[in-house]
Amino acid sequence: MKYLRTFELIEAVVRAGSIRKAAEDTNLTASALNRRIQGFEQEFGWPIFERLPRGMRLNPAGELLMQHIRLQRTDLARVQSQVADLSGERRGHISIACSQALLPYFLPQQIAIYRANHPGVTFSINVRDRVQAERDLATYSSDLALVFEPVHLVEFDVLYAVPQRVHAVYSKDSPLGKGPALRLRDCLNHRLILPTSAYGVRNLLELAATSIGRTLAPTLETESFDLIRHYVLQEDAVGFQIPIGLRPPQEAGFGHRPLAERDVRPGQLLLGQMKGRALPVASAKFGQQLVAALEALVAQ
Repeated sequence: MKYLRTFELIEAVVRAGSIRKAAEDTNLTASALNRRIQGFEQEFGWPIFERLPRGMRLNPAGELLMQHIRLQRTDLARVQSQVADLSGERRGHISIACSQALLPYFLPQQIAIYRANHPGVTFSINVRDRVQAERDLATYSSDLALVFEPVHLVEFDVLYAVPQRVHAVYSKDSPLGKGPALRLRDCLNHRLILPTSAYGVRNLLELAATSIGRTLAPTLETESFDLIRHYVLQEDAVGFQIPIGLRPPQEAGFGHRPLAERDVRPGQLLLGQMKGRALPVASAKFGQQLVAALEALVAQ
């Protein structure tokens, strides 16, 4: 598969941004790599790189070629997976773009279950915000996406949707753990530990605060939900997360409760893939397992 090696070299130049650095990464001389790229461009019929004083950058023709390369690679992986299935052996690699909430509990459990039956399958988990996850699917960087409140959904084929209420997270001795339904206004009287605006939880909170004439003024703003969960133990503060990323309060070391739906509407956690794409067998089977697991979660 000689052409695949050429594609790998082109990708190496794209990542490195220069022939010299890419040659080091691929154990070739710079002159040999440059000849390889130029030979491909001559065969292809068009230059694919802009040669700049400080390096190399894909031109529009190169961008189209990169899309083709990614499509070829994913199609090859699908065929290899199908061939492996013919012999009763499931191998392959599954790449998943996901929200942070899936990392602590849900995905580790599901991956372990799948690998117990198919130990030849490997995984890569790409932590993405809701815009990046959709971009991953469109560029074939990930096979599946599990994302909370995605933005566009233009090329997103939804396999399953799970409603998730926003939970407040606080220390166990916080007054927020007492009383009837937890209202957003009660939380806003505390120091706020918030995710950045790239995340669906923040978007839902912003909409809810605006509807009652309040603004969110975080004491700490972060892209790490792990930091949010742990920081509330350090001072009288409140953070926010969706329940799939939380253990029951008695197991968590901190308290959490759902915010009243009259204040903050539930969001949607969506499992999906690129619209119209035929997934490799391993990825498709794992997607089916995730659907069953999410259905069980809803039924609890």
